[in-house]
Amino acid sequence: MTSVQVDKQHDANEAAGEGPEEGYQRGLGNRQIQMIAIGGAIGTGLFLGAGKAISKAGPSIILAYAIVGLVIFFIMRALGELLMYRPVSGSFSEYGREFLGPFIGFVTGWTYWLFWVVTGITEVTAAATYIHYWNQDIPQWVSSLVFTVALFGINLISVKIFGELEFWFSMVKVTAIIGMILIGLGVIILGFSDAGKTASFSHLWADGGFFPKGIGGTLMTLQIVMFAFLAVELVGVTAGEAKDPKKILPKAINTVPWRIGLFYIGALIIILSVVSWTVFEPGVSPFVRAFQEIGLPAGAGIVNFVVLTAALSSANSGMYSTGRMLRDLALNGQGPKLFTHLSKNGLPTWGTGVSVGMMLVGVWINYQWPGDAFNYVVSFATISGMWAWVVILLSQLRYRAKANRGELPQSEFKAPGAPYTSIFALAFIGMVIVLMGVDPDARISLYAAPIWAAILGVGYLSIKRRSAGGSEACAAVPASATGEQTPGTDAKD
Repeated sequence: MTSVQVDKQHDANEAAGEGPEEGYQRGLGNRQIQMIAIGGAIGTGLFLGAGKAISKAGPSIILAYAIVGLVIFFIMRALGELLMYRPVSGSFSEYGREFLGPFIGFVTGWTYWLFWVVTGITEVTAAATYIHYWNQDIPQWVSSLVFTVALFGINLISVKIFGELEFWFSMVKVTAIIGMILIGLGVIILGFSDAGKTASFSHLWADGGFFPKGIGGTLMTLQIVMFAFLAVELVGVTAGEAKDPKKILPKAINTVPWRIGLFYIGALIIILSVVSWTVFEPGVSPFVRAFQEIGLPAGAGIVNFVVLTAALSSANSGMYSTGRMLRDLALNGQGPKLFTHLSKNGLPTWGTGVSVGMMLVGVWINYQWPGDAFNYVVSFATISGMWAWVVILLSQLRYRAKANRGELPQSEFKAPGAPYTSIFALAFIGMVIVLMGVDPDARISLYAAPIWAAILGVGYLSIKRRSAGGSEACAAVPASATGEQTPGTDAKD
């Protein structure tokens, strides 16, 4: 929504503990928001990507996840401070527009949209490949189409149905990880199964030490670990549809430390204790490999089902967030007006529909040309996801400075240790970007960023030129006559 609308409604909604009304239905309750937050932190990056990270760093990957987890907590608390100041569905795009300028808001909104479109393409395609575990005869494009249409249909019903589906997707992932931890503890402590004869916590330091590939090897996995946490910020996009955002969102954000501690660090400690880190390899889920070593025949099938739900959960989240982000851009005059439309259920159907259409095109491209060209496009999702984190941190620093000067109200949920924690998180992200430039596997992401920036620059200049022309045409009509103001302008100006 525009800053004028925010100014008019901010005070009226503050007493009710809600953000400014944007036309959405507040259908997401505490139970659903909590699980969306958990689901955002647990995805295929853990279930599949951890195998590559383990092979590169050995047991020290646990330390890498712990350090990155702390940085993620700093980012989420910075986001929480902004959300309590103004909980809106545009989230970090809105904050970037307010505190860093309209161009940053424009870049952030479209970049985050692209991030989820590309992620949706890869996740739906991945889900189709997981179906081959049970039936090789089903063509991949058929499964991709069925999943995409089904998830799109769910996103057209109501936000409550979306939240309920995410709740159960997340429940599957949480149950699987807890079950893996309990089974692993049983193997280590009680010694059952063949793996019980050799399972020991000593695997964490006995096979080449805790840093078998050296500190350098651990540093080179930081970008892999960072990518595993992409989408944790999704909880911020739900602010405009949470029933009581000023009560629910802080609870969800404050659970980040224990979620990371249990689901990432706890699970990895158990897995790397059940079997030596040397048996894991890139492209193979460490969970599947651990179950194979334990000797549970149904284990691989269970993990495959969990990874399938993780992929569908990510695609579902992508459809949800893209529609909201396009509507926020349109409300601020930075996107087609068509995207401002809401259905009778308060859903941004046009924005979601166009995004799903892009996902379907991507699935077709992946089916036709599954080679390096498509992989180059996919790699850009990583750098675009981190851009959102940078904007969150910079916006929080600007907001805190203004609040301390008395120019804005203080947030009810201040980030502890800020501004120092936010500065540390920014420096850490900068270090990871440098490491991406060193790693040939991740370097392509940096090549794609300038191209996308150039496209956005041209688009923004085009919008400004068109807006300027429209302003001249309407110069004879006073703003007071219509009761409206140009989207994206500040009422104080």
